[in-house]
Amino acid sequence: MYKIKTINKIAAVGINHFDPSRYEVGNDVENPDAILVRSANMLDMDLPVNLKAIARAGAGVNNIPIDQCSKKGIVVFNTPGANANAVKELAIASAILTSRDIIGGVNWVKKQPLDIDIAKEVENGKKAFAGPELFGKKLGVFGLGAIGAMVANTAVELGMEVYGYDPYITVEGAWRLYHSIRRAADPKIIYETCDYIALHMPVTAETKGFINAKVLDSMKDGVRIINLSRGDLVNNPDMAAALESGKVACYLTDFPSAEIMQMKNVIAVPHLGASTPESEDNCAVMAVNELIDYLENGNIKNSVNFPDVINPKGGDESLCVIHENKPNMLAQISSALSAEGLNIENLSSRSKKDLGYSVFEIIGKCPAAVVEKLKAVDGIIRVTIINNR
Repeated sequence: MYKIKTINKIAAVGINHFDPSRYEVGNDVENPDAILVRSANMLDMDLPVNLKAIARAGAGVNNIPIDQCSKKGIVVFNTPGANANAVKELAIASAILTSRDIIGGVNWVKKQPLDIDIAKEVENGKKAFAGPELFGKKLGVFGLGAIGAMVANTAVELGMEVYGYDPYITVEGAWRLYHSIRRAADPKIIYETCDYIALHMPVTAETKGFINAKVLDSMKDGVRIINLSRGDLVNNPDMAAALESGKVACYLTDFPSAEIMQMKNVIAVPHLGASTPESEDNCAVMAVNELIDYLENGNIKNSVNFPDVINPKGGDESLCVIHENKPNMLAQISSALSAEGLNIENLSSRSKKDLGYSVFEIIGKCPAAVVEKLKAVDGIIRVTIINNR
């Protein structure tokens, strides 16, 4: 019986994918094999000894102690693309909101006294909330993953001229893009050319403060910036100065703070990017299926700290080994198995930076003594046996 602990409320459509005869699922489960989480802060959590995996029902994993998990051989999954359509729709709405002061206009109408000719006042006052159309304008998209690609394609359909920048774009990602989207080989092309800039990239040591005073100075006057990714991508004091000077006409962020709320011409959205029932269902189903596939089959897909390994079944048992990416590791494991007369039917192995993951399909039953011997090998982090029969 596998034990799954839920830290946040996870959509039932996802939880229902667990076979109740094989899984115990709940927020009070002790010593779990895996954890399902959304936005709860796990950074200071004592990770259970038996914990093998964490699945984040969402894209961002800054609430999970990735380094600690990697050292303990805990695979951390996320659900890229599951909420992409929800964020895309908000991104397009955001572009419109930064252009035409719809929010200001609605609030102005609400403040009008009821004993006046509202229709007349509206005709006289509406010019204060006018703004440009998106059609024919230039949009620069930083990050062309599942969300960024959808935003770029939809903007093309709205008649915008779209530029994309992503030095890490995959072949699969490139295939998703419309041919009319222009590749920006250098971010400067977007800064100097685009009327709108949308951020759809992760926060890393390199991208923190990606939008700063130097970058803002190189942008077109009156640029509109949309940040639905992470607040730390933008240097807030520098953004405040650019808004005050008019360099930036409007900044829409999905990450409000007291500092941001004091800025001029800011639209602060209460982190609504993926807040749709469809998105929550998609993320839950994807996260649950990732855990099931890993726990039952040893397969890893969409892990942020370990490589993807999809292993074809072919043996009586799957010996799953998480290890450091160092020379002679596979040879040591193979030698330990062959010394017991165990035949390796199939082997799948990949590495990701300093870590590796290998699955050995073996004929026969691997003795507990061999597992313990492997655990003692320098560089081996975790060994798990999955019975395929």
